[in-house]
Amino acid sequence: MPPTPEVPRRGDLRASPAWAALVLVAGLLLTAGVAHREWQEAHAVAGAMQRSLADAARNRVLAPLESASHMLRAMQTVFLSNDRIDQALFVQYQDNLRTHDRVPGFVATAFARRAAGAMPGGRPAYRYELVSPLAGNEALYGLDIATQPRNLSALLAARDADAPTLSAPFPLLQFDHARDDLARGITLRLPVYSHGPRPRTVAARRAREIGALAVSLRLEPMLRQALHGRILEHMHLEIVDLDAPPQDAAVFVHGPTPATAPAQVRGIEFGGRRWELRMWPRGAAADLDETRAVLIAGTTISVLLALLMLSLATTQRRALELGRRMSARFGESEARFRVLNELLPALVLLADGRDGRVVYANQAARQHLGAVLDAPLVSLFANPLLGGQAMAEAAAGGSWASQEAMVVAADGESFWASASLAHVEVDGTPHLLMVATDTSEQRALTERLRYQAAHDGLTELSNRREFERRLQMALDSRAGRFGESAFALLYIDLDQFKLINDLSGHMAGDQLLVQLAHAMRQHLRPGDVLARLGGDEFGLLAFDVDADGAQVLAERLRRCVEAVMFVWQARTYAVSASIGMVLVDRDGCTLKDLLAWADSACYQAKEAGRNRVCTYREDEDTTRRRSEMEWANRLRWALEQDRLLLDYQEVVPLAPAGEAGTHIELLLRLREEDGTVFLPGAFLPAAERYGLMPAVDRWVIRTALAHFARLHPCGRSLRTCAINLSGASIEDEGLADFILDSITEFGVPARRICLEITETVAVRNLLRVVGVIERLRAAGCRIALDDFGAGMSSFGYLKNLPVDVIKIDGSFVRDLGSDPMSRAIVNAVAQIGHQRGLKVVAEWVDGEHTLAVLRELGVDYGQGFILHRPQRVVFQRPDDGAGRRVA
Repeated sequence: MPPTPEVPRRGDLRASPAWAALVLVAGLLLTAGVAHREWQEAHAVAGAMQRSLADAARNRVLAPLESASHMLRAMQTVFLSNDRIDQALFVQYQDNLRTHDRVPGFVATAFARRAAGAMPGGRPAYRYELVSPLAGNEALYGLDIATQPRNLSALLAARDADAPTLSAPFPLLQFDHARDDLARGITLRLPVYSHGPRPRTVAARRAREIGALAVSLRLEPMLRQALHGRILEHMHLEIVDLDAPPQDAAVFVHGPTPATAPAQVRGIEFGGRRWELRMWPRGAAADLDETRAVLIAGTTISVLLALLMLSLATTQRRALELGRRMSARFGESEARFRVLNELLPALVLLADGRDGRVVYANQAARQHLGAVLDAPLVSLFANPLLGGQAMAEAAAGGSWASQEAMVVAADGESFWASASLAHVEVDGTPHLLMVATDTSEQRALTERLRYQAAHDGLTELSNRREFERRLQMALDSRAGRFGESAFALLYIDLDQFKLINDLSGHMAGDQLLVQLAHAMRQHLRPGDVLARLGGDEFGLLAFDVDADGAQVLAERLRRCVEAVMFVWQARTYAVSASIGMVLVDRDGCTLKDLLAWADSACYQAKEAGRNRVCTYREDEDTTRRRSEMEWANRLRWALEQDRLLLDYQEVVPLAPAGEAGTHIELLLRLREEDGTVFLPGAFLPAAERYGLMPAVDRWVIRTALAHFARLHPCGRSLRTCAINLSGASIEDEGLADFILDSITEFGVPARRICLEITETVAVRNLLRVVGVIERLRAAGCRIALDDFGAGMSSFGYLKNLPVDVIKIDGSFVRDLGSDPMSRAIVNAVAQIGHQRGLKVVAEWVDGEHTLAVLRELGVDYGQGFILHRPQRVVFQRPDDGAGRRVA
């Protein structure tokens, strides 16, 4: 007899549900405790975040209104410069301001001109006559603002205050009023005054008023974009206009208004109106993610633990159910695969290989091409020859590779597509499969990018790259063509443009450039190429001209620029330009030559007083200037690539009991990319002419102080390091601060720094030099008066200059042994210097006899080749491979 199966006891059957319930209750209690603590912490954090979001919301609401106000102010400035603007010019200025991009919710900008006494009762009319963009805003054209009393009142208040005024929310004419959220908007207004400076008084504003500018904005998109992100995600929000009637007070509403929750309230004042911003949290759970996570996780774990004890009996059932669901999903996937071809974005067409007629077109093909079933496949090609060739190649058993082709739809519309044809077999029947992708947008984008690559984004003129390409084409056209007509290259540089940028900002400078570009376009001949080369520089290529014709054209452009009166806010600027001209009437010129010649001629125009035209001529002065320009460019590259070098020459005591320690003077060198080293006489004249000396001097000062312990082999025991300062650096108001800051930064004792100033620089601007010297000496620096004696007025100024060292000009020291006058001058300098307590240094010491005479005259120090030849500073010497610097 088989054994009797064991029957579970009653207590065993009840144990599993009881323990599951116990685990569930304990887990839920623990979860509730942890969640309550998390809720308290999250509640405090949520309150701080809500206050922060309310502050941010107020600033974001103001941002688009302020942007629109700035745009109106810029357009007001344009009218002050030219109050006879037509629709085309109005649209162009609006495009330059890019209001669509800068102001969300922008609808239109319009100008209403004032017509005095045009309406019954003698009141003026304000009818819109300029609108941008006009498309979609036709309803504004001719509308009289004066028919709306509240708008007229706001307009007059704006006129008297010369300040933007904001309207109450109202339905915009341009939209369907059935959609209140889209139709409601606001208008920001600003007065427009007649040509001239900006009026200062109410009486002047009323007398010179010619109309008003207005920009209309849709409230819903403007505020929704301004408040997007965390504000709208976490908060219910309401904005009301406190100055509007209750039925029109609502400006913007996002979400329901809680009945009891406290609100964050912020006031917003702009354009004469008061708005109130009220914000409520979307709900405690929205800001208490961690609490919710604790509750969810704790509850889930508790439930899972409880269910685990009951789940074993249902494992098989769940497995079967899971299998059924997977089978259903597999069936759905198969159905999706069947319709995949229908949903492809590419155009898919199938044509019968025997007659070439279309037998299938997917959804994308039907949308782009219309009713094409049973139409000949070749009829879809705008070029029938190309279509026939493609079908022939595919029908031959091969394929027609992807190519650009113009495709024609059933309604006659055509577009560019990248198409491919292949031969396929469907149910044993030959077919032609065509797959095409619409590339019209890509081609349009490519054309736009090509245009942008060749044009300046601000002025829409050709840019420098396109200008140089056209110039090279003109040079290539002349090459090999005897008798080719001449052309002229004009280099136009605005005078004092930096002043406008500094005083009124870059937005004013940009607007000036746009106005000048528009003005110069009016004076071009057909075929001329005007370009913005960068900053305030323009270039012009004028073809088929002789010298006289080019001169006339250049003068016409100069007068055109000079005639522009630029008004920006409270300032009026006169504008002028210096123009350099090169006539290309012979072969052998290169692009680099022409640009350098034009730049040189422009520089001559500026040196001659600005606001004039100079023609390039090859002479000694021009050749020198070209050489200096080349050296200036080489020096700029050397500064950027850190190719400047420092040598040191020791200054040696001449008396046996002279001051102990090593004294050096730093000497500047320039290393070319090929390793050639040039002395300062080759490049410093160019640096002085082109204003590079302050940058060079600052490089020397900072480099020397940063590596002070590695200038000379004696290291940190170096007694004195002398650094030369140019006249341009002495006139720099920030020089003393720079030197003192560098001394502090690198921890170099100021008493070890000797700054050398030439006598001619010192006497050129005595008051400024004395001020700089006294600041540096007060900090501990020593000052040397270099090239003393060369200024022809040395002794008269010596008593007024607070210096420590006199360096006698080398021209006197060199002739010391043969010229009695030089000996007398050196003796006098030494005696006067010692009477004032100064140290005296002789330069250019090159012989033993000279040394003997200097010692006899009591000169303190000597500097020259016989005493020490210049050597490279230690930190710039090459490495010997073992980590040691070699001389």
